[in-house]
Amino acid sequence: MGVIITGTGHYVPERVLTNYDLEKMVDTSDEWITTRTGIKERRIASENESTSTLATKAARRALDSAGISPEEIDLILVATATPDMLFPSVSCLVQDQLGAINAAAFDIEAACTGFIYALTIAQQFIITDFYSKILVIGAETLSKITDYTDRNTCVLFGDGAGAVVLEKGEEGKGILTADLGADGTGGKLLRLPAGGSLHPASIKTVEKRMHYTKMDGKEVFKFAARNMASSAIKSLNKVNMNVKDIDYLIPHQANIRIIENAAKRLHLEKEKIYVNIDKYGNMSSASIPVALDEAVKGHFIKKDDTIVLVGFGGGLTWGSIVIKW
Repeated sequence: MGVIITGTGHYVPERVLTNYDLEKMVDTSDEWITTRTGIKERRIASENESTSTLATKAARRALDSAGISPEEIDLILVATATPDMLFPSVSCLVQDQLGAINAAAFDIEAACTGFIYALTIAQQFIITDFYSKILVIGAETLSKITDYTDRNTCVLFGDGAGAVVLEKGEEGKGILTADLGADGTGGKLLRLPAGGSLHPASIKTVEKRMHYTKMDGKEVFKFAARNMASSAIKSLNKVNMNVKDIDYLIPHQANIRIIENAAKRLHLEKEKIYVNIDKYGNMSSASIPVALDEAVKGHFIKKDDTIVLVGFGGGLTWGSIVIKW
């Protein structure tokens, strides 16, 4: 059987943080940020918003798009690196907020690649006939772990959530295959040092600002440049396709230069790549599902198109998925 996406949805907070706002906070400029990242603005969650509230709003829109009720969902998977708390999981909080009383629920943590990991896991549950309707969400409130005194990282991140509904479908349609990878030796390049069992929260960890994202931007860029294109090619090869078969590429929105680098390596024209990083910045696991929903609702994606989703993230992790729409 096929595993198809029957509904998509996304939600981003109302508050907009522009490059001009950041000019007043740190030593930076709109020109510097735009030329190096492609970002013009990003959305920031309010004090009353959390990852679960963003995820729930995106999920409701995906369910409405699919035309199904929360009670029909068998499983909720949430990909996130910024849970409301260590436990209960964001997925359980979403289950409660949606009223999805018949759904099992758990979270996936693969940083920015999380949504691709979660989609791949959901596909396995459906093709083995274990579940028939699964809600997959990528949601983040990265502003909660962003150091707004660090000019190198605070310009990058934003908040948001995207969701899809997966169901059984026609053979040869929907998710065709995926490629997943990880290299734990690069874990130190992108990390949140404190708040876990290694460095529990303390006065010392707070004073040392260890509860904020730390990143070696140059090394992460090199990693992304190596793995984005190669992962997409690996997935395509698994189903006897090549780059020429791609109708639309939806990459993780981390940096415009990384996206352009991947496009160059794939020899893919820019008209076939969806980019919204200028509006939202890097939303980690939410980037791909938000972009996917916008591409679907904007009619960029058409029936029978071959779509490739590709991403990379902390871990270090990477992954790609080929979808026949």
